[in-house]
Amino acid sequence: MAKDYYLKSIAAYVIMVLVLFSCAGQSESKNDEQNYTQQRLRMVEAQIERRDITDSLVLEAMRTVPRHLFVPESYRQESYRDGPLPIGHDQTISQPYIVALMTELLQIDATSKVLEIGTGSGYQAAVLAEISDSVYSIEIIPALAYRADSLLDSLGYADVHVRAGDGYRGWPEAAPFDAIIVTAAPPTIPQPLVDQLKLGGRMVIPVGEFYQELLLVQKTEKGVIKKSIIPVRFVPMTGEAQKK
Repeated sequence: MAKDYYLKSIAAYVIMVLVLFSCAGQSESKNDEQNYTQQRLRMVEAQIERRDITDSLVLEAMRTVPRHLFVPESYRQESYRDGPLPIGHDQTISQPYIVALMTELLQIDATSKVLEIGTGSGYQAAVLAEISDSVYSIEIIPALAYRADSLLDSLGYADVHVRAGDGYRGWPEAAPFDAIIVTAAPPTIPQPLVDQLKLGGRMVIPVGEFYQELLLVQKTEKGVIKKSIIPVRFVPMTGEAQKK
């Protein structure tokens, strides 16, 4: 009897310890999420609203998408700082302000179909998906495409379609698009992307080699209108763009 009582006591103690550790882990995880949420709200206020981003849909999307899940764990604590971060394969996740600026320039809404060239981490696609009807995203590095696709799917972004391939020629079978966003810099604007833009559509694209400009391209009945927004520094568009 004494032995049985001892074993039962040990078992009860082990269960109690496991429950305590489980509760502590859940509490720590909950605290982490609350901390990231607070960082995200501060990011939008300090880095985006104060730089004159005013589109309410863009601001809400930036408050909603968990940016920390789109960066490697080793950089997670820096997720909401004011700058780009490496995501592997010599690629980066863009500065939050640039993501917000490019999204606002597109002027998209819940009816928009958007093409993204350069999926990268998948973060920009998630921000677009919070606002638009559907997003078609192409990534030239297969490992990044598969990782982003898996993450976006796990987060419930069913209307984001990711393809591994060269984005220079766009996604013809899904065209035309209300908006196109390019997150890598070609030397010149790829004509296939202009062709796949709807009349009245808008494209935001960094263009140039060492010196780059962020351009807003609008397709009108009178032709294509280009407007320089700000100097930028993006990774170069590889593949066919380099041959051109």
